[in-house]
Amino acid sequence: MKKLNSTLTRKAMNHPPFPSKQYDILYADPPWDYKGQLQHAGPNSGDTGGAVRHYETVTTAEMSQWEIWKMAADNSLLFMWATSPHLDQAIDLGKAWRFQWATVAFVWDKRKTNPGFYTLSQCELCLVFKRGKIPQPRGARNIRQLVQEMRGKHSTKPNEVRNRIEQMFPTQSKMELFARRQFPDWDAWGNQALPVATHDETDTIHRNGIFATFSQNHATTKRKIRLSKP
Repeated sequence: MKKLNSTLTRKAMNHPPFPSKQYDILYADPPWDYKGQLQHAGPNSGDTGGAVRHYETVTTAEMSQWEIWKMAADNSLLFMWATSPHLDQAIDLGKAWRFQWATVAFVWDKRKTNPGFYTLSQCELCLVFKRGKIPQPRGARNIRQLVQEMRGKHSTKPNEVRNRIEQMFPTQSKMELFARRQFPDWDAWGNQALPVATHDETDTIHRNGIFATFSQNHATTKRKIRLSKP
């Protein structure tokens, strides 16, 4: 694994302590840092947005210092979303969190294209890393890798991926990192507005640099909770 740059060029993001519980399944959508880069549709088109316009990003160097492995059981999996420009950093980050690189778990066909320097971007990868052995008992063994679902709001991932993970590991404990809201049978760490959501609800909560931890055992109401920055 190549060495990650440990020199942070901006103030580190504050976050509360990670939960002491250990999980069999971790699912993460890191807020990758693009150094302020915006997306453009072509010459004289103006920018069409970028991560920095929607949420506070975090450098890979900073995230690599977070002790995510303390939340991972001896036999556990980490599913991690990785944008194509950060693919190498995603693999390094999984290893920094003390997981072993395994394979590409899901390929999301967004059914729309984004401009790119080489080809038009249309797919995003969800990688999987392993710590110890694959958690047992296994659930469904015929889950498809390809997910075809229309792209929605910026950075919002298809709920179908979470559903497929549940089918693969129905009895295992699960934690979603950088979550926008909590789903049944999952604990969540991230900037939450609604602690519990149903699977058919539309994900409309955007990241705003606010982090909190919700446990399935304690978050059983759908009322909106006001959070303040730490």
